[in-house]
Amino acid sequence: MLKLNPIFYAVVALLSASLACVSPTVSVITPDPGFVGTTIAQTVAAALTQTAQPLIPNMGSGSPTNTRTPEPPTFTPTATLSPTPIFTATPSTPQITVSVATNCRVGPGKVYDRVGALLVGEFAEVVGVNPTGDYWYIRNPDSANGYCWLWGEYATLAGNLSGMPVFTPPPTPTPVPAFEASFSSLDSCATSITWWADLKLVNTGGIAFRSISITLRDTVTDTVLAMSADNFTDNDGCTGSSTRDTLDPGGARFVSSPTFAYDPTGHKLRATITVCSNKAISGTCVSQVIEFKP
Repeated sequence: MLKLNPIFYAVVALLSASLACVSPTVSVITPDPGFVGTTIAQTVAAALTQTAQPLIPNMGSGSPTNTRTPEPPTFTPTATLSPTPIFTATPSTPQITVSVATNCRVGPGKVYDRVGALLVGEFAEVVGVNPTGDYWYIRNPDSANGYCWLWGEYATLAGNLSGMPVFTPPPTPTPVPAFEASFSSLDSCATSITWWADLKLVNTGGIAFRSISITLRDTVTDTVLAMSADNFTDNDGCTGSSTRDTLDPGGARFVSSPTFAYDPTGHKLRATITVCSNKAISGTCVSQVIEFKP
């Protein structure tokens, strides 16, 4: 059942009063409930329109307050930490080390004098290189204020090598002939009843030798023996011998002396040995005298 509010009853009462003042001949019209509802709705809407408060914006000194829909929180992903790499500092000054102890010389080559050496585990400063790139000019490990040339065969370098100066090596020194002689043993051949001294020769100079002469004197019997040859021969008892034509710089060789017809054991022997750069005991020659007792 439709419920009517008091306003509806008030409207009906007004209409009834108005009809009472009208001539009796006017017929009373029964109000249509639908019309009344519509009228009441319009009356209520008008009342609401008159009583509604207009929206007045806030014109204060501050900025207008806006109501915003809150944004969802933003989550920052947790960073995964990577281990910090450890860098080995590269020396700015080039350094050199060697895997095998290496001589350091006044020039790039064995013909130059040795003035120091770089040992395994030592470091030296590099200041230059020769034109062929196989020798390094370094601060002498054995002299605080000196420099020398180091062969690069066993070398390892570290540091900035860009712009490394190229140094012209000093002139090759004039080779000096030199050798060392020592007594090795007394050998013999029972078949020929002969004895001789085996001498060890080491070429310590800068030139090769191609001929030799030996004078051997027994100071006890005053026996003198001499020989010369264009080779270096080592007799091996009665079984044979070995011969080499040249004794090169740095080389070593056993050479047999002239033979005695008796056993000189216990006698003091003096040997004069001469080696030469050319055949027939000519060219550049050098001699040495040694004494020994077999």
